[in-house]
Formats: sequence, C-alpha cells, structure tokens
Amino acid sequence: MTTPRFPDLPTCEFAFPGPLRDRLVAAVLSGAKTATTGLLQDYERTGEPLPAVGDRSVVVDSADRPVAVIEVTGVRVVRLGDVDLDHARDEGEGYDSVAAWRAGHEGYWHGPDYLGWIDDPGFRVDDDTLAVAERFRLVG
Repeated sequence: MTTPRFPDLPTCEFAFPGPLRDRLVAAVLSGAKTATTGLLQDYERTGEPLPAVGDRSVVVDSADRPVAVIEVTGVRVVRLGDVDLDHARDEGEGYDSVAAWRAGHEGYWHGPDYLGWIDDPGFRVDDDTLAVAERFRLVG
C-alpha cells in the first residue's frame, strides 16, 4: 500500500524530525494541538509567505509521511512577551502557564537543531522577538 500524497498542498512540518515532531503530530491527530508558534524570522529566512486563514497544508511525520491535513483558522504576529495562556494551552503540549510555554519554546529555539539551522549559535529570543501565532483545525 502506498502513502497518499497531496501535490497541490504545501507541507507542514512541526519541529525537526524526531521525538518532538512525533509528539506534536500525535497531538494534532488527537485534536489536542490546535495552535502553533514560529518565529517571524523563519518566514523571512525561507521566503515563505505567512500563513493565511483558509490555507491548508499536509502535516508530515518524522519519516516525511503525510498524516493529516490542517486548515489555518487564525494568524497573528505578536511579541513573544504577548503570547497568552489560551494560545499556550492550545499548543497541546500540556502547558499550564505562559512561563512553561516560553521555557519549552526557548529550549527549542536555543537548542542545537534550531541554532544549527539558522547558523547562529549565539541567537536568543526575548520578549520583543516577533512570533507567528497560528491556529488551525484538523480537516483530514
């Protein structure tokens, strides 16, 4: 049996392949994860347009297999210092405070995978770092 492909839809990759991506994809599939956060600089770096309400994409797992289709329901560019508890909770990772959300995300953005990808070992986020806070729903 072959894995279905969606050539007309862009790919959505949560984190880098590995245990974190696997947990995030599982949270999407269970319905626990309905929000995500990326840094605005990542869109600028890759030249990708910001997501827009109604955009659909194919979620891939760590083996690059398509596992779901999601649709964007909301997008806002915010300072990291302005991310609220509702958004943190809706990321589906069990955060019960904005401080816990922030610590988890700083661990990712200050970790070796991300720092290697941006090729800047000294990079650090702060309250004024701009983030793309995205909401989505599982559609398939």
